[in-house]
Amino acid sequence: MSMDLNDYTIIKEGEAEILMHAKNQVFYNKTQVNNRDMSVAVLRTFISRRKQEHEASLSKRNKSAPKVPENNGSLSDVEDKPNESDMNIEKSNEECEGPEEKSQEEPCTKSEEPVKTEGKVRGELKPPRVLEALSASGLRALRYAREVEGIGQVVALDNDKGAVEACQRNIKFNGSVACSKVESHLADARVYMLTHPKEFDVVDLDPYGSPSVFLDSAVQSVVDGGMLMCTATDMAVLCGGNGEVCYSKYGSYPLRGKYCHEMALRILLSCIESHANRYKRYIVPVLSVQMDFYVRVFVRIYSSASAMKNTPLKLSYVYQCTGCDSFHLQPIGRTVSKNTSVRYLPGFAPVVPQECSDCGKKFNMGGPIWSAPIHDQEWVSAILADVKSMKDRYPAYDRISAVLTTISEELPDVPLFLSLHNLCATLKCTSPSAVIFRSAVINAGYRISGTHVNPLGLKSDAPMDVIWDIMRCWVKNHPVKAQPADQPGSVILAKEPVLQANFARAVASLSKAQAKKVARFLPNPERHWGPKLRAGRQITSKHISLLGEEAVNGCLNNQDCERDAKRQKTEDATTTS
Repeated sequence: MSMDLNDYTIIKEGEAEILMHAKNQVFYNKTQVNNRDMSVAVLRTFISRRKQEHEASLSKRNKSAPKVPENNGSLSDVEDKPNESDMNIEKSNEECEGPEEKSQEEPCTKSEEPVKTEGKVRGELKPPRVLEALSASGLRALRYAREVEGIGQVVALDNDKGAVEACQRNIKFNGSVACSKVESHLADARVYMLTHPKEFDVVDLDPYGSPSVFLDSAVQSVVDGGMLMCTATDMAVLCGGNGEVCYSKYGSYPLRGKYCHEMALRILLSCIESHANRYKRYIVPVLSVQMDFYVRVFVRIYSSASAMKNTPLKLSYVYQCTGCDSFHLQPIGRTVSKNTSVRYLPGFAPVVPQECSDCGKKFNMGGPIWSAPIHDQEWVSAILADVKSMKDRYPAYDRISAVLTTISEELPDVPLFLSLHNLCATLKCTSPSAVIFRSAVINAGYRISGTHVNPLGLKSDAPMDVIWDIMRCWVKNHPVKAQPADQPGSVILAKEPVLQANFARAVASLSKAQAKKVARFLPNPERHWGPKLRAGRQITSKHISLLGEEAVNGCLNNQDCERDAKRQKTEDATTTS
């Protein structure tokens, strides 16, 4: 099929290059370079960790394997009596990952198939297979193939014929490495993943909108110990703009608080865990990020019927006061241990009275959300070190290193966060500096950190009554105008503080990055840095807010020229006939 190169623009990102048609035929968004860079960094760390875990597993097996007797015919005797080590070899990839409780029902995966040589068992670790379920132009798959060392086959899927043709064209355009590693298929991602259970070490979901319809098949397609990368761009739904829609898609009800973007991350994790549990599987988050206009989570998936029972311990409902910023978490489950046995029981409730103990208003209830840690700090440190060691290979190095630096300093075991400005808005008082407020919390004996989601957000394990006591002490030193007695702020300030806050500057009031003045929240590199128009839709004047006036006017002028050319051609044909 002939093609005019004048109709295409070459776009280079990382080491991959793609041909993009002048018309909006196949979806491409420059903004997602942050997403793709982060994914490449996580994938590099995953391959490195996977190799280490495999070597540790082999070493453990070799130590536990019995020595082969030197008598004649001893090999047959050993093979006739399989030992525990041999039985373990039949387990799947998850053996490499280290959780103590494993499922013995899963078959051995392709990448972990053992090879028997001269009576010894040697596990062969094959390169990881990657599935990009919604590939569009194939840029992400091409970057994986060309930039990530040690990667195996990359399968790129799309349900649109034009997208698959574009992907195949881009594979050829990127040379022999891409041709040998990347393959493109026209298929429904849901059907393909269902018909290829436990075949892929990494599954990448980056849909235009919600990933909810793909999650059930995705959790089945990942091998034990493999990784699922998932993006959700329907932030209006996840952040509480349409709570009923969020509940229908994700099984959780969102709340509209300052922490709504972190709650969106935790709702997505809760939904993935719910789908995994149906197949005796569970997830372990290694990194969860909110950037630009989307959330992105990286989770490992394991199979274990016994470990799956811990899911209720990782989920909680959220009670948010309608008058002040107080919020409380209600765990769904709890455990009671007696000797060596563990009983799983419903969580104690309620954690809050009918009315807020701080301001007297009612509560809204949301959730359930994932209340366990959403990052693995060892992984975060390893990813950040890898990114810094090869900064030239990441087009969005500044942005992703800033996000990873902030995540590395978050409190991992504190769900959601407070907004200092919101606390002050409730009390109608001037705001203390973040350093002063952090110092008061630290001096009271609690921990506090920032959050990558919001530059003004503060994570702390201090209970809400301590937070309000600190604010009461602050207002005593910085009086406010009298407010109506029924206002939440007036009710809070009417109570005497139990805790006497100490605002002396604490040593740990600044994080290491803040002390070194490392940039953590960067501005967008250009205007209109956000979501783009879905592929195939005609660009009109109403899309100026998405694409910018110059881009829209250019497209409209091209459309007018094409329309005039077609009209002229039709008129010429009519005149000739």
